[in-house]
Amino acid sequence: MKLLPLEKLGTRELGSGSVQFGIFLPWVKPENGHRLWVKVIHEKDQFLQDIQPLMFEMSHEQDAEYGDYWSTRVEINAGQKPRENSAWGTEGSYVYRYFLENPSASRLQDRHIDWIIDPFAREFGVGKLSAFTLGYKARQWDENEYSWKVPKIEDVVLYELIISEFGGDIEKTIAHLDYLTDLGVNCIQLMPVSNVSNVVDWGYLPIGYFGVDERFGKRADMQRFIEEAHKRCMAVIVDSVYGHTSEHFPYSYVYKRLGYHDNPFIGHFAKDYYGESTDFRKTFTQDFFFTVNRHWLDCYHVDGFRYDCVPDWWDGPLGTGYANLTYATYKDVQSQEGRSHWQRFMVEGGLSLIQCAEQLEGPREVVESTYTNCTWQDETLGAAEDVAKGSNEALRRLGLQFGLIGYPDTVSYNGDRIKKTAVQYIENHDHARFICNFKTFLNGNELLAEGDRSLWYKLQPYLIGLFTAKGIPMLWQGQEFGENYNVPDQGWGRVAMFRPLRWEYFYDEVGKSMVGLVRKLVKVRQKGGQFRAGEHFFHNDDKYISRGVLIFSRRHEGAFSLTALNFSDTEQTVPYTFPVGGDYMEELHGREGADINLWNIHEGAEVDLPIPGNYGRVWTVGA
Repeated sequence: MKLLPLEKLGTRELGSGSVQFGIFLPWVKPENGHRLWVKVIHEKDQFLQDIQPLMFEMSHEQDAEYGDYWSTRVEINAGQKPRENSAWGTEGSYVYRYFLENPSASRLQDRHIDWIIDPFAREFGVGKLSAFTLGYKARQWDENEYSWKVPKIEDVVLYELIISEFGGDIEKTIAHLDYLTDLGVNCIQLMPVSNVSNVVDWGYLPIGYFGVDERFGKRADMQRFIEEAHKRCMAVIVDSVYGHTSEHFPYSYVYKRLGYHDNPFIGHFAKDYYGESTDFRKTFTQDFFFTVNRHWLDCYHVDGFRYDCVPDWWDGPLGTGYANLTYATYKDVQSQEGRSHWQRFMVEGGLSLIQCAEQLEGPREVVESTYTNCTWQDETLGAAEDVAKGSNEALRRLGLQFGLIGYPDTVSYNGDRIKKTAVQYIENHDHARFICNFKTFLNGNELLAEGDRSLWYKLQPYLIGLFTAKGIPMLWQGQEFGENYNVPDQGWGRVAMFRPLRWEYFYDEVGKSMVGLVRKLVKVRQKGGQFRAGEHFFHNDDKYISRGVLIFSRRHEGAFSLTALNFSDTEQTVPYTFPVGGDYMEELHGREGADINLWNIHEGAEVDLPIPGNYGRVWTVGA
């Protein structure tokens, strides 16, 4: 894969109000009668009826690698004002779009193709408008950017959020970073921030990839957000949608309007689950997304990617799609060792670049066979949902999933030794809040359904298991204080309904109880290396399973911990033979003086363990 020449693509201010526009449009040629313009207007003028955008015709040349290239230079100065009261010529944000003349079109409406988005825009305006800032000043990053390190993959505590619902915009989300730090989070996973055409949208049908959507904020806002997160020792990864895109994305939209049967970018590749499928057999497509990755790592200082819907662009471990991009990105970051802000990835034991797959159809394979170092997997969630529905037998599956059975811990490729794991969750943006599994109020409409928060205590054994299990524990925004929205399984009400986080939940009795437990669990995990990188042993025994109890142990460098979870409504007392002798401190409450610690336990001793209903215990020796 190669980096596209971004210095000649999108917009670039050359000085003194001179702005260069450039775009690759393969197969769009003057000899076919094609003419291309850029329409530009100051952001302040765009809704004034007497001020129309200025149009500038673009010239064509042939690029040796990528074909047809169109560009123009626009001199933005006061003498070109469309009207006296226009803001044209002043510094600030300008919005623009491309306009293509196609005189050979058989349909009259296709002879003038308007509203073409710039696929290389770094900024965006309202809806489908691209943007640039006249007088833009590159960010001067805080000196911390050149010394801090991305956490090792085994140390990550992940928090997924969408900016518009979590804080409202980037600025307000920055204000909540101290809360996430205090909670114990050290990695934020942002739902897509790339440009989409709707104001309320999850963001999984992008139309622009090289910047942050204006509904969240500006380029400088996102850079400051990441800088502030790094100051608090929190990594930031972005949800990246590369297997499909919106019909408004220019490399889909233009060629459909031209009536072309082939396409230089879009086409059937693997699975066609959503939107317009990108074709990774094409060099242009490969290089485009490789360049997107580099841009976000370099311009925004993100620390990795959560790759959405990998089946859409999965053609095997040696393919030209997903595997190729993750390999190329890893090698690109590796080649930057010792340079500037790139040092953040260079940690003891290897490269700490986070590349997380959403490969729900083959999570073990993608971790085993590619440069991915972690993956989403729905198997833990699925088992937990079945337990919540009353299936004791599902406890076996849940116990195995808490141990990430079948996942490798480390894999070596060509001398690169990469630590591997998977993300553990019972909630994420794709699913209803877990509390909805116990009781849901429909409130007259499925879109307005909510889980019964009075049953919050039933969530406790799942949370205790999550934070003491193998893998990366992940919280979905507000999960820690009992947010209870339902999410439909399909339809536009699923992706285009605004579900703002109800921060008032933090203060009520349910919220205080839940966030108190989560804070304890995060501290237990941070303190105990056995929970982050230790061996996991699941006691798959009917004497436990039949009583709604799940027991597993964690062991690492002399520390041994036992997690006992009770998913039933009544206290259970079960026998357990301790393989390690010593004094056992109960991690959740033992330090508060409760008589639940286990003293003078001899190796091989059988002890009856009392476990409260809908709760659990975590006993540790040797810490």
